Amino acid sequence: MKIAKFAGIAVIVAALAACQDTGPKEGAGTVIGGVGGALAGSAFGHGRGQLFGVAAGTLIGALVGSQIGKSLDQADQDHIRLANQRALESSPSGQPVTWNNPDNGNHGTVTPTRTYQTSNGQYCREFQQTIVVGGEQQQGFGTACRQPDGSWRIQG
Repeated sequence: MKIAKFAGIAVIVAALAACQDTGPKEGAGTVIGGVGGALAGSAFGHGRGQLFGVAAGTLIGALVGSQIGKSLDQADQDHIRLANQRALESSPSGQPVTWNNPDNGNHGTVTPTRTYQTSNGQYCREFQQTIVVGGEQQQGFGTACRQPDGSWRIQG
């Protein structure tokens, strides 16, 4: 039930990001920040209070994520994509894979946290991602599943 709430919130945040006049990195930052904010907000209260915490966390996270997303350039995105693939493909759970853009100092880590197999035999991994842009740190959590072509796809 909790996962369904977060998935719904992520869809809403993604739709809001699509309505804005943003570039792809700002939109991605908005979604990542919104989901992270929703997860953080869910830790507070019960019932209606928890729902308010999720909503507030989503909005705050989306705003912060949008600002960080504005700062990620194509080289940063390439570094992140490669680190994600390395971490998901070969890193043991709990072992971070780092990336660094030497041109601007932006950096981060991807840490697989759990590996499992779905009922239809698909391998999936939960992960934590930390991105530091201009000294500002942002964290996100997600799940990626192996596709038939061997690549890993983040689940939405």
